[in-house]
Amino acid sequence: MRFSHLVLPGDSTPTLVVKDGEEAVPVATLVDAAPGSLDELVAAGPDALDDLREALAAGRGRRIPVGDAAYAPALLRPPAIMAVGLNYAAHSGELNLKTDATPTVFTLWPNSLAGHGGTTTWSRSLTGAVDYEAELGVIIGRAARGVSEDEALDYVFGYTVVNDISARDIQYSEAQWSRCKSLDGFTPVGPDVVTADEIPDPQDLHIWTRIGDELLQDGSTGQMVRSVATLIAHLSQGITLLPGTLISTGSPGGSGFSRTPQVLLQDGTTVTVGVDGIGELTTHCRIVD
Repeated sequence: MRFSHLVLPGDSTPTLVVKDGEEAVPVATLVDAAPGSLDELVAAGPDALDDLREALAAGRGRRIPVGDAAYAPALLRPPAIMAVGLNYAAHSGELNLKTDATPTVFTLWPNSLAGHGGTTTWSRSLTGAVDYEAELGVIIGRAARGVSEDEALDYVFGYTVVNDISARDIQYSEAQWSRCKSLDGFTPVGPDVVTADEIPDPQDLHIWTRIGDELLQDGSTGQMVRSVATLIAHLSQGITLLPGTLISTGSPGGSGFSRTPQVLLQDGTTVTVGVDGIGELTTHCRIVD
């Protein structure tokens, strides 16, 4: 199944919908006492997902055109956003950073979440080196603590697309990466969350970035230094990964900061990152001063 948060015409708050072809079905029209967000759906457990699947298959629910709505972030209130750095060798090399023996992990702040098709703004006085990073996002479906690699994927609710936008000048001036990647709107997520049953192998997905017609990142999740299962197993040691936790799994080579000449996000840039089988996530960029 494929879920999104849409802001429907005339509304000011997001509505959880399930995609059905080119149409969207508000979850509230499928079942009674429906979850109001994907976060609530994940917390409700697998029975709630089964109920929605059965209702959709039975033809229930009100259909609306997706094109009439705007997107909110695919997750609204995740209990944690955990990001993994340097998880593709090509990206580590181009940034002149060393891939450590254990994963480089940092957190992203909830103010940074943004939706597909939105506009991310920043101040020129704050940063002059803003970069894109296409990443596969993983949503934990049930509490995971001390899990093994063999069982790790059983804890995944679904997958989404993340653009881990980064202020590189701040990144290189500070020892910790959370702030440089957590400016307002710097973590677009979506447009959809695709349930795990539709992604048989998260290590066999094409991942890419385009600005205009230029393909800037072009890789495969199979190039990860550490697989999704390895990351979940590692992160769950001594830490309970709560349902709804978002893990952003790192970016392939081709970052704009490392190019000659550099290709940085500018006022008026539109950047699209994508993962085949999951979706394309577009962000418009504006510099406010």
